[in-house]
Amino acid sequence: MKHLALTLAMLLSFSGFAQTDAQVFKSIYSASLTKGKSYEWLDYLSNQIGGRLSGSLNAEKAVQYTKEELEKLGLDKVWLQPVMVPKWVRGNKEYAFIESGSGVTTTVNICALGGSVATPIGGLKAPVLEVDGIASLQALGKEQVAGKIVFFNRPMQPDIIQTFEAYGGCVDQRYAGAMEAGKLGAVGVIVRSLTLRMDDLPHTGSMTYGNLPNAQRIPSAAISTNDAEKLSAMLALDPSLKFFFNQTCRQLADVESFNVIGEIIGSEFPNEYIIVGGHLDSWDLGDGSHDDGAGCAQSMEVLRLFKELGIKPKRTLRVVLFMNEENGLRGAKKYAEEAKQKNENHIFSLESDAGAFTPRGFQFDCDDAFMDKMAKWEPLFKPYLIHYFERGFSGADVAPLKTDSNVCAGLRPDSQRYFDHHHAANDVFEHVNKRELELGAATMASLIYLIDKYGI
Repeated sequence: MKHLALTLAMLLSFSGFAQTDAQVFKSIYSASLTKGKSYEWLDYLSNQIGGRLSGSLNAEKAVQYTKEELEKLGLDKVWLQPVMVPKWVRGNKEYAFIESGSGVTTTVNICALGGSVATPIGGLKAPVLEVDGIASLQALGKEQVAGKIVFFNRPMQPDIIQTFEAYGGCVDQRYAGAMEAGKLGAVGVIVRSLTLRMDDLPHTGSMTYGNLPNAQRIPSAAISTNDAEKLSAMLALDPSLKFFFNQTCRQLADVESFNVIGEIIGSEFPNEYIIVGGHLDSWDLGDGSHDDGAGCAQSMEVLRLFKELGIKPKRTLRVVLFMNEENGLRGAKKYAEEAKQKNENHIFSLESDAGAFTPRGFQFDCDDAFMDKMAKWEPLFKPYLIHYFERGFSGADVAPLKTDSNVCAGLRPDSQRYFDHHHAANDVFEHVNKRELELGAATMASLIYLIDKYGI
């Protein structure tokens, strides 16, 4: 009988624990959906400030705006963490055409890749060599590549359901294509935009020359998917056609910028840190709403929800808006470096950098024991249609904080439309759904609540 009574007491205790957490979840989702601030913050970042390229005036405005908004929340501390960032400027709008005969040209849509050098003054025209990746290029050798514009035309694989996996399968041609083509004497590079959508919008993104000498650094641009198909079809009919493009981008000296940080000090374990964040910088073609204004607004909302609902965290909660994720990760590296110097114990780091679409769950960089803990928490999330809990990559900005004893995580929204907008001119506020954004913020806050209450 004693054993039975003890068992019943334990069950009742567990039932009360689960019900209490369920009630907190409900209050978090209700507060985010009925009186949240994430959509308002994103509106201002997107429509009043706009694209926030590292080192730009808009990036500076975003730093000041988000710092002021965090100060209004009544957090225990808000500060700016200085970091030197690269300053690349696009210059005049790029122009390109396919020349299929004397005086016969077809205009196409391109944009310079971030970090690229400019074309010669007046533009660059040369024969085109189409390849499906870096390995194919290298197999051709210098004799066939020298003097050509290399056209990388490997699309994202459409039958891969996880679109980030499809992106990862071809991003190397954008990032390292110009470096590898330059080694073989090419004069320029054109890369098919990394999107599953067929449209006329070129998608930019970072690229590198590695240690290539300046004399071998060649201009690199993205071409829209529709125009990539057009160029490929025209090359099949006439391999001797030429391609012309003109871009005036420049790499300037590094400038000072900042990570924006705010925190609520923990009541029981102030030296255990839980952080939530996104990256404040964006590319310049759109206004960076999905990538990653949304993640910043959601991360700010997590701490606002704790304040709004009177949830007093046991551990120190920090929001970090990282600078320079897009073309250098300088902010993430600086934050991790200072955290290590101060011997700060970051037990859990959560990043939102996959768009503002409907949240599906999380991906964790963790051990088996933590995944077992997550399995016990899944019933709390299921009423909100959050079912995806998998091990994998967390996020570029929190990854430098990973140790053998902590957990890094990434919010995983539905990704099927993300690459329609990624790094393109249509990454704008009108393509963000208010409810989806707020659901994401609530989902993040709910996980942070559990981590703070029970640890990892």
